[in-house]
Amino acid sequence: MSASKGDRKATLDAASWLFNVVTSVGIIIVNKSLMATHGFSFATTLTGLHFATTTLLTLVLKWLGYIQPSQLPVPELLKFVLFANFSIVGMNVSLMWNSVGFYQIAKLTMIPVSCFLEVVLDKVRYSRDTKLSITLVLLGVAVCTVTDVSVNAKGFIAASVAVWSTALQQYYVHHLQRKYSLSSFNLLGHTAPVQAASLLIVGPFVDFWLTGKTVYAYDYHFISVSLILLSCTIAVGTNLSQFICIGRFTAVSFQVLGHMKTILVLILGFIFFGKEGLNHQVVLGMFIAIMGMIWYGNASSKPGGKERRSAPSKSQKKGAVSESSEVDDKV
Repeated sequence: MSASKGDRKATLDAASWLFNVVTSVGIIIVNKSLMATHGFSFATTLTGLHFATTTLLTLVLKWLGYIQPSQLPVPELLKFVLFANFSIVGMNVSLMWNSVGFYQIAKLTMIPVSCFLEVVLDKVRYSRDTKLSITLVLLGVAVCTVTDVSVNAKGFIAASVAVWSTALQQYYVHHLQRKYSLSSFNLLGHTAPVQAASLLIVGPFVDFWLTGKTVYAYDYHFISVSLILLSCTIAVGTNLSQFICIGRFTAVSFQVLGHMKTILVLILGFIFFGKEGLNHQVVLGMFIAIMGMIWYGNASSKPGGKERRSAPSKSQKKGAVSESSEVDDKV
């Protein structure tokens, strides 16, 4: 019976990751075509449209009875939306103010920051193999993506805001689902409307600041509108799959294994756009990163690979600490 339950969990875990990888890579390819080929460079406003579409889906599912009523305190909701919106705007500003190389390095630092948050806030402990496997993934992705690296003060500040806000947003996805017993759709139902409203209000101003163009003056045509609608449709799956994966695992696991998407984007970009060849450096980086991901999956699943330290009970404090009291909960 336990073996059957374990197999079912493994199947659902694999399906969750596949869902996230397919939707994430798909939306990157669609957005690259929309922005690079058709000149729609209004990323913040587009993200607002993504959350508006997600909001419509959650409302329909609530009406059909597939999403049960749930509660999320307003302060928690506002805190989450603040982190999430700073993450979106921060990433866009970081890309504008930094070289591509430093932007990629900043993105890589999300894993150490997420580890720090789990260690401090959740009392998580990592084994030596888990730490080394994470380091190997970071090295591989860095070899793949980091080229020119130049740093300036305002770019560094923008990157720091983007990294910390993204790490906090992903940490809170897991934290809120666990604390308030929320499903992925429940949490999306609470957060998506507020994110949609806020981003659609500030998005056009942020995009004008970043690009010098206004979204209202864009020359909309059939292909660009079709791509926008396709992007919004895929984004529903991307948003949901992110919440599902982080809810089932943790923000760190989501970041580590999520770099598989970076590798797939490089390969698909070469196949569909042909602008950037897969040279020896990129192939070497992919190989190193994949080895690191396999090692991480194996190391973190072993006993002691990644554990949350339990607070000792009163009886344990009075008596001697037994060996069983040191066994931690697996996360």
